[in-house]
Amino acid sequence: MSAVPDRIEKKITLRAPVSRVWRAISDAREFGTWFGVDFDGPFVAGTRITGKITPTKVDPEVAKLQEPHTGTAFDFTVDRLEPERLFSFRWHPYAVEPGADYSKEPTTLVVFELAEMKGGTLLTLSESGYDRIPLERRAMAFAANEGGWEHQTKLIEKYVLRQEG
Repeated sequence: MSAVPDRIEKKITLRAPVSRVWRAISDAREFGTWFGVDFDGPFVAGTRITGKITPTKVDPEVAKLQEPHTGTAFDFTVDRLEPERLFSFRWHPYAVEPGADYSKEPTTLVVFELAEMKGGTLLTLSESGYDRIPLERRAMAFAANEGGWEHQTKLIEKYVLRQEG
C-alpha cells in the first residue's frame, strides 16, 4: 500500500456569481489565462485537446514558477460539462519530463464542482486516481499537484475578482 494519498481536494469561496466562475473554468481561453496554458480547441465533453504551458497572466510570481515549463505540451480529455455545476477532465499529472511518453500511464480525474452560497460560489476542486500512477512517479506527481492546485485556487480567485462580465 502506498503512503501517497489517492486524492487532492481544495475548497475556496469565491466572491463572484456561479455564472462568472463557470465561465472561468469551462471556457478554454479563460481557463488558460488564469491556469497558464494555451489549448488548441474548446472544451467539449468527450474531446481530447492539447494544451501547452504558457505562464499565467494573473500573477507574476506564479508565472515565474511556470516559465521553465513554457511550451510543454500535454493531453487533456474533457470528461463532463454540466453547466454552472461541474466540469471535469482527465490528464497525466505532472507530465513535464522532456521526451517522456506518458501515453500508456493511467490518468487522474480533475473535478471542479460549483455551489451557490451567500456572497458567492463555493468551488471544490479535486484530483483523484493517484493510486494508479506508477510508483516511481506517484509521490512526485502528488506533491507537485498538491502545491500546484494550491496556487491555482488563488489564481482563479484573482482572475474572477478582477474580470468583469
